[in-house]
This record gives sequence, C-alpha cells and structure tokens, in this order.
Amino acid sequence: MIRQLDEGMMVGGQLYPERIAGLDVKMIVNNRPDGEEPGQPTSEEIAAAAKAAGIAYRHIPVAGLSQPLVAEMEEALAAAEGPVLAFCKSGTRSAFLWALARARMGDDPDALAEKAAAAGYDLTPIRAYLG
Repeated sequence: MIRQLDEGMMVGGQLYPERIAGLDVKMIVNNRPDGEEPGQPTSEEIAAAAKAAGIAYRHIPVAGLSQPLVAEMEEALAAAEGPVLAFCKSGTRSAFLWALARARMGDDPDALAEKAAAAGYDLTPIRAYLG
C-alpha cells in the first residue's frame, strides 16, 4: 500500500518492477537492502524498470538508520523533480528516513510527526532526532 506523507512524498511496502510503469512519480527511492527477504526483487531489477519508465532511481538501503543515510535521502529529495516514492518492506523505514532528512532540511518536527501520523506512521522512535 502506498501512503501519501505530503504533496511530494509517498512511502510504501515492497515495490515490484512490473508495477513501476504505472506510477505517477519522478523518483523512486529503494530503502531495502538486496537479499533482505527471499523472492524480493533486486535493486538492479527495480532500477531497470524505473529507467524504462523514465523515472529517476536511488538505492539507499537501510539496515539501521545513520547520518550518512539521512544525508543521502536529503540529497535525493533535493534532487527530485517531482513526486517521490520511497519504499522498504512496510514503509516505516522510508517514513523515518524521509522525516529525518526533511528535519535536516528545516521542516518543523511537529509538522513532520503530524504528516507521518496522518499516513499511519508513528515517529516516536526517532522523535528525539528530529530536533
């Protein structure tokens, strides 16, 4: 399920290559490490489908949150030329990474928490790091 965090950002669970062509996004951010789960498409497979659909692609695998990963997400969001879809297994890691990156970009932490909550994500585990 894809959930809208704000006007330019969506997050969701595993994305499959055959569903990419129909997406109305300008960038896909894959937050799953390759091989995290049996049968999961590889980053290479998703990148190829995104390229074929004319969608920018970034692979920022999250096995644990870190400042370098947040900086990579911040860079991806700044480079996006339209709506972004980030995904992981459930969307939670992607929502966390989005919130941490947007906080670094100057967004209000309370507003980020409200947007995430409206989409069904609880930022409590990372709230102290939002500022």
